[in-house]
Amino acid sequence: MRLHPELAHVLDHVPPFDPLADPAVTRAYVRALLAGGRLAEDPRIAVEPRKIPGPDGDLDVRIYRPTARHPALRPGVLYLHGGAFISGDLDTGDLNCRDICLASGAVVVAVDYRLAPEHPYPAAFDDCYAALHWTAENADALDVDPARLAVAGRSAGGALAAAVALAARDRGGPALVYQLLLVPALDDRGNLPSVGECVDDRIVDGRVARGMWQLYLGSAAADPYAAPARARDLVGLPPAYIEICQADALRDEGLEYARRLMTAGVHTELHVVPGAFHLFEGYAPDSRLARRATANWTSAIAAALA
Repeated sequence: MRLHPELAHVLDHVPPFDPLADPAVTRAYVRALLAGGRLAEDPRIAVEPRKIPGPDGDLDVRIYRPTARHPALRPGVLYLHGGAFISGDLDTGDLNCRDICLASGAVVVAVDYRLAPEHPYPAAFDDCYAALHWTAENADALDVDPARLAVAGRSAGGALAAAVALAARDRGGPALVYQLLLVPALDDRGNLPSVGECVDDRIVDGRVARGMWQLYLGSAAADPYAAPARARDLVGLPPAYIEICQADALRDEGLEYARRLMTAGVHTELHVVPGAFHLFEGYAPDSRLARRATANWTSAIAAALA
């Protein structure tokens, strides 16, 4: 991999790691990586843990609200964390939720969906779609404008966000005005060039990109709500922002999905982070490259929800 100069030595002291070998170990690793830079409590944001009804028992969610007084209803964003479908939780998505909340003035609902392999597809998707319905149905109580709902997710959460957007279109709602897909996993087939090009056992490389789908799908066949790249028709989906990284195994599936969205008439913004690998922000959160990438997508969702 040819990395950006700011990232050239970031992985020098990162040991090899197999995230597929033991999901319990992976969950601890991801928490340490992505929650390590968690900010101190911010007086500009009120954070509320809550349980909501899910398809198989209660779901834990975390609600982020700007504390500044606002005369009108706020937009709402459903946020879905990453973690290869087998790891991640409300803490690992915390920084992204805070960034969205502050940049857009939105109420953000983060979902602690069920994880594979204990809960294979469609468990995570069912949880996320149920959380979208709950958000829409409780818009008044949340001080959210039901006409300004968006969905956002990173990596595996990007797959779930894209799937929820498809389901909302196919099933008659809740209506979405935007989808923010950050380095999304979209295609279980693993046959695009970037999957084979990315070989590095210190990060999410091609082998992991292929193997995580086996754990997520279990015995189920992939359909568009599992792997959104399998959707034949993308017409009528909400406007999209897609971030991909140049040195990421998932690069080409994000690139292809963006192309198909544009061909389908969906307003789509595509941003490529040059010389970056998957989840580079977790390894180099203070790099100019990470700060610039975050500024790009936060400004995009803020403008979409204004």
